[in-house]
Amino acid sequence: MRILTWKALMFAAFLTNLMIAAIMWSYIDFQCDCSNFQWKHTSYISSTLEKHKEESSIQNDTESQLSNKIAIIIRDFEFFENDIPETVKSILSVLPSVKIFIITDKTPYPPLEFFDNDKQNVRLINLKPSLTKPLDSPDPFSVIDKEHIIVFPDSVRLSEITQISGLLEEHYKDPDKIIAARVEGDDSVCLALNISLRYWTIKYGKNTHNSNCNALEGTHVFLVTKALLLHFAFPFSQPFSTALFIQATLLKIKTKVAIDITFSRSKQLFTDPHAKWKHELFQKQRKEIMYQDFGIKKIIYPASKVEWHGCNKNTARCFGSVINNMPDYLFEGRWTPPCCLENLRKTARYVFGILEKCGVRYWLEGGSLLGAVRTGDIIPWDYDVDIGIYKEDIQKCEWLKNSLLQSIVDTQGFVWEKAHEGEFIRVQFSQTNHLHVDIFPFYSRNGIMTKDTWFTDHKQDTEFPEYFLKPLHLIKFVGMTVSAPNRFKEFLEYKFGQGVIENPEYPNPKVMKFSRKST
Repeated sequence: MRILTWKALMFAAFLTNLMIAAIMWSYIDFQCDCSNFQWKHTSYISSTLEKHKEESSIQNDTESQLSNKIAIIIRDFEFFENDIPETVKSILSVLPSVKIFIITDKTPYPPLEFFDNDKQNVRLINLKPSLTKPLDSPDPFSVIDKEHIIVFPDSVRLSEITQISGLLEEHYKDPDKIIAARVEGDDSVCLALNISLRYWTIKYGKNTHNSNCNALEGTHVFLVTKALLLHFAFPFSQPFSTALFIQATLLKIKTKVAIDITFSRSKQLFTDPHAKWKHELFQKQRKEIMYQDFGIKKIIYPASKVEWHGCNKNTARCFGSVINNMPDYLFEGRWTPPCCLENLRKTARYVFGILEKCGVRYWLEGGSLLGAVRTGDIIPWDYDVDIGIYKEDIQKCEWLKNSLLQSIVDTQGFVWEKAHEGEFIRVQFSQTNHLHVDIFPFYSRNGIMTKDTWFTDHKQDTEFPEYFLKPLHLIKFVGMTVSAPNRFKEFLEYKFGQGVIENPEYPNPKVMKFSRKST
């Protein structure tokens, strides 16, 4: 009996050892497979851990730690009616240690009064220098020492710390985006935004992807980085959100709406009709300044609504004197501002109508004819319209005849006058805006068309055979049918040289080539 018990014990021990060996072997084999998997995915795991490291630290942050990571900026508000003191108070009630910077273009009047600001963490930055108080105008970036900046609209309330920590978490998920959170009572609409500096134009369109917005409609709180603002030419331009989206789009930076984060509004400002009118007037003025700084003349909104800035009869034209046939905007990589082209078209159509009504024989000249042949329009970088007429026909038109004696402003505000540069007539868009159509009187001499004023720096400004005008042909130009020389391709190559229609170039390509090399 004892022998059997001993044998049973030995057999049980054997089975136990066998099971342990099998388990150990399986464990070793599993470890080998896992080590291979871990080796392949070490970088992924590491990056994932790093990605969530900041998020978890934000979740565990105390108020003081969070305040040490961000700065608050308030930029857009009106002096005559605002809710800045209460807005600041709501922020400090949640983040007592956070630094708040109120950025203005001049010292507010009436003065802003803050509550319980013993800690001196609210600072007013006046962007406009003052001769009497130069120290009141520091560079904002010299005093804003945080990498993450939260931009608050006026009269928006901060109610809990998770609103700020949530914005930071969203930023760590998408560090290359601006993070926005909507304000209650305003719709948040995601927009596409296309910018063409060459054409001085921006175009808005609908975009349903809230993670890749170029711009937003509605009131929002924004999280941006100091590094991004430092890349902007106009980091604190107003209206702030509009300027932010335009400059960010040029840098290919998108905006993401944090869907689960919402801020509340305390009260509605500008409910009084006069205050509303005043606010809208100031907003319009700020936009005009911003678009002028940015070089934007045309804004196209959804549904093809167009808004023009500058270039009307009461404003000066968008460029100064033209030297060597090269307007200054060409050196900036831009073409003629679209409002200038539109006003040139208006002036040209008006002049064509007057000439046809008077029975004056006219034809398109120079670059204007070249543009008509190429596209039926003004060349995109041209800055005037040139017309030739028979000199003897001047007597048929009172406007032409009288303009040689004195400058005349007609009933439509166009100015007819003898040009200062020589014996020809200039029709200007207005007394203030000197976009113009030049009318050159030609006469026949032994079958050759000639005139009394020549421009040596215009290679196309040359005599030509009269048979190009007998008969005159018709061509589409600026939205109407106008007169042009017959055999216009031959006429243009006679004036400019072979291949001029097929090979567009700037008026003075040598100067442009030198400019590009120097830059």
